[in-house]
Amino acid sequence: MLAPMPSGSDTGATAKRRPGPTTAARAYLEAIDAHDLDAAAALWRPGSIDRIVGMAEFTVPDGMREWFGTLFAAFPDFRIEVLSITAQKRNAAARYRVTGTFDGTAKFEGLTPNGAAVDIEGFDLFTVEDGLIVDNRGYLNGADLARQLGALPPAGSIAERGMTAALNARTAAGELVGSIRERAGTARSPRA
Repeated sequence: MLAPMPSGSDTGATAKRRPGPTTAARAYLEAIDAHDLDAAAALWRPGSIDRIVGMAEFTVPDGMREWFGTLFAAFPDFRIEVLSITAQKRNAAARYRVTGTFDGTAKFEGLTPNGAAVDIEGFDLFTVEDGLIVDNRGYLNGADLARQLGALPPAGSIAERGMTAALNARTAAGELVGSIRERAGTARSPRA
């Protein structure tokens, strides 16, 4: 978008306005929603890092194209709906809802497509400099995602209670073995 130079300019030339954080973040999420990786990459400074905390970290543009390309192949109907965006200085915080069906042709995080429906909220914190995204940290509830994909049992289910009991038993056994080793180590007499 071109805007007139501030008054007092003697050239009459125009200057290109750079998008602020809100505009850049919204345009990026809309490009991801449209599965348009060229448009998404154009909003980034090349070489920047995009993180989905606890799941993925990649360099833009190549790593982003690979990760989201696989995501779109795994979830052909993947959608991202922006719920709200707020910005301050060079940062934009976006809350969104992701939906999709895991019935594509690619694996996702090692899982084979199984037809599971996903509906989860997420949050991204973007940093924008000179109109380009230079950093992003995305957050979502990984346990909820794993449950929706069938990788973890449903919350509150018998299977989840069994997993919790098994983990607690393992912890207790480890503590018992440690305490036995500690007592055995102090009861030993030194050998010459």
